[in-house]
Amino acid sequence: MSLAPRSSARITALGTYVPERIVTNEEMSRIVDTNDEWIVQRTGIRERRYAREDEYTSHLCIAAVEDMVRRHGSRLDDIDLILVATHTPDVPFPSTACLIQTHFGIPAAGAVDLNATCAGFVYGLHMANSFISSGLHRKVLVLGADALTKITNFEDRTTCILFGDGAGAALVEYTEDEGAFLAAHLGSDGKGGKHLYRAGLADSLFGEQLGGGGKLVQNGREVYKFAVSTVPKGIEALLAQSGLPLGRIDAFIPHSANTRIIESICERSGIPFEKALYSNEYYGNTSAATIPLALQLGIDEGRVKPGDKLLLYGFGGGFVHAGLIVRWG
Repeated sequence: MSLAPRSSARITALGTYVPERIVTNEEMSRIVDTNDEWIVQRTGIRERRYAREDEYTSHLCIAAVEDMVRRHGSRLDDIDLILVATHTPDVPFPSTACLIQTHFGIPAAGAVDLNATCAGFVYGLHMANSFISSGLHRKVLVLGADALTKITNFEDRTTCILFGDGAGAALVEYTEDEGAFLAAHLGSDGKGGKHLYRAGLADSLFGEQLGGGGKLVQNGREVYKFAVSTVPKGIEALLAQSGLPLGRIDAFIPHSANTRIIESICERSGIPFEKALYSNEYYGNTSAATIPLALQLGIDEGRVKPGDKLLLYGFGGGFVHAGLIVRWG
């Protein structure tokens, strides 16, 4: 059971980026045996964005930060910590966060990558609030970014149709007013790791041989079961912790893995589907970037306004999951 977060922080800025190249379902049908109707019915995805061959996660992050600066006029030189949520770093090390720090010339920032796969952005926000509310930091740059097409097996028709590339950037800053982080709930089930993984130095997990040749491997049925059984319980815990009734939640922003998963979570949680914001329809599953992308779409469409209470929930490989209730603006 998670304790209600102490909060002296709020999210002050947001920016996003997706690559220019649009890959439609019709184009996917020329790569693998599939078609637009089959993909839309099962996933809700119509298009996805692919990074260029020479475009990596750090480039996606830099573009998202630049978008944030354009939108909000944010200062970067006083950032004191950079957290990048990704499982597709340009290189194992140096960290993507270090690449961001040096690109923008941020003079005195700690820099670290964290890997919570598709829940990474929510984990990053939670950590930023924790660091700031403890008094250790005052301004944290949180990024959720993945270049999933770099690790996609394009011979696997069940997974290659899902993924795209993208990034989101948020500033979390100290506030003397009431903090905006109202509830937090984290969890994990490592036994589920065998259902969604990418092999690395080890070629086995829990005594079972790993495959995929370094590409992403996913058992979609097991991921679905995990999400629709775990997330509704997490939502219940968040509401109990915050003392908010479900009707006070203005928008639900889950990881945009698959529209059918989101529909099932909404049904089991009692959340009206029209309150759900998702980004997979035209961007695909961008892992750690899906939630900031969906949030920015909601802001642009006027569906998210200052003062709104947002329920964010990420879930993915590990298995890991993380939820937050935050006040926007």
